[in-house]
Amino acid sequence: MSIWQAIILAIVEGLTEFLPVSSTGHMVIASSLMGISAFEFTKMFTVAIQFGAILSVVVLYWKRFINSFDFYKKLLVAVIPALAIGFVLKDVVDAMLERVEIVAISLLLGGILLIFVDRWFKDRENPVTTPSYKNAFIIGMFQCIAMIPGVSRSASSIIGGLTQNMTRKSAAEFSFFMAVPTMLAAATYTVLTDLLHLEISDVIKFNLPKIQAGFASITPQDWQVLAVGNVVAFLVAMAAIKFFVGFLTKYGFKLFGYYRIVVGLIILLLLSLGVDLQIV
Repeated sequence: MSIWQAIILAIVEGLTEFLPVSSTGHMVIASSLMGISAFEFTKMFTVAIQFGAILSVVVLYWKRFINSFDFYKKLLVAVIPALAIGFVLKDVVDAMLERVEIVAISLLLGGILLIFVDRWFKDRENPVTTPSYKNAFIIGMFQCIAMIPGVSRSASSIIGGLTQNMTRKSAAEFSFFMAVPTMLAAATYTVLTDLLHLEISDVIKFNLPKIQAGFASITPQDWQVLAVGNVVAFLVAMAAIKFFVGFLTKYGFKLFGYYRIVVGLIILLLLSLGVDLQIV
């Protein structure tokens, strides 16, 4: 992977990770059109640069992360459903991840849903700005829907927040917060197993020879590409989050719904033309 390819993928990641448009669908298009979707390093890279996206949330909302221990307990409650269901249905999820048409269909159906979301949750009395533990758990259950490729973790968790009478802004921000432990776990696991070729047991037992061998197997160019990707993803994600909160508060979801439909149709068109699309 070249530096420019890394920058393009990082821009796509930063722009789409926290918007309700499915970063997976966009990564499929971008990596496939650049001819790098089949590379193992590309698959690992697209997950590893989530560290940069995660950091953007922590930097933008740093006061929330040092506010109280109760904040972390609610995040834990919200993440538990995804961890549990993901563990039980791992084989099913892995099977779906191999089918690009599922991404396209999810984008289309999710787009149609977003067109009507504003109408369904328009009037709210005594809106919730800080979710309770029960609210957090229910939102976490909604986040599990995003295990279907193309659904969008952001879209499902924000809609989950709206069902709990949260405002659009509060629901979006809690979705960002939930992304930190969720994406951190996924990115860490991917880096350890796919990049460093380690078993989790090696890390737990601190098997120093294997850990050193894992780091030694990475070329300086790979480290450079990862560093550039994370920096770009961090900067772009910060801008995307600021834009999204303001836009969502003022205009709602409808435009994102139409956009998802267009992206889904593009993927279906590329598939019909025989373009080799792969989920990275």
